[in-house]
Amino acid sequence: MSETEANHSTIKDGVRITRHKLIDRIYHWLMAGAVLVLMGTAFLPILGIKFQWIDIHWISGILLSVLVLIHIVRSVIWQDWRQMMIWPSDIRDIWRGFFGTFSSTATLPAKPAKYNPLQKLYHLGSAVFVLAVIGTGLLMLLKIETPFWRRNPYVLANDTWGWVYALHGIAAMAMITMIIIHVYFALRPDEFYLTRSMFRGWITGKEYKDHHDTDKWKA
Repeated sequence: MSETEANHSTIKDGVRITRHKLIDRIYHWLMAGAVLVLMGTAFLPILGIKFQWIDIHWISGILLSVLVLIHIVRSVIWQDWRQMMIWPSDIRDIWRGFFGTFSSTATLPAKPAKYNPLQKLYHLGSAVFVLAVIGTGLLMLLKIETPFWRRNPYVLANDTWGWVYALHGIAAMAMITMIIIHVYFALRPDEFYLTRSMFRGWITGKEYKDHHDTDKWKA
């Protein structure tokens, strides 16, 4: 056993292990705010709550686009993006976890590194829907007048615009489902240590050893 491995195996229960740096927590909450504003300005008028929503909506969309771009650059250059990749071992553990709910003799999934397979799967789904919303939303900006560009609705044919609107709406509805799932797991008592880490940035040494493979995640 190396000195580093020994240090990780003897971490005290009460010590605080950094899980999310301040810059990552700020990004998370700014993105959450932008998404919630986009959801509110998109769906509240449909429910009959009338207000001047267009400017708030497209400005929030631009903010979300910038935040996602910053996140991608930071993930590729300064973070280990491979931590969020879904590997064959993750698929195996998802399979084991599924059958483990029905059988007491099933092989239990291994302890994960920093993120477990379901978190990675959720991140992938969110990334697909958010990028779909952003891509179609940026195209739709061509149909409104702003201080930065002139309206030009003739860039695409009417049929193509129909597909853009449909994809934008489907992705937006899917994001509502993803938000509900996210809030549900954030409020679960067994997952609340992760929620706390998104506010304060840390988990305890005991939580680190109980929930994570300390060889895979060198905290």
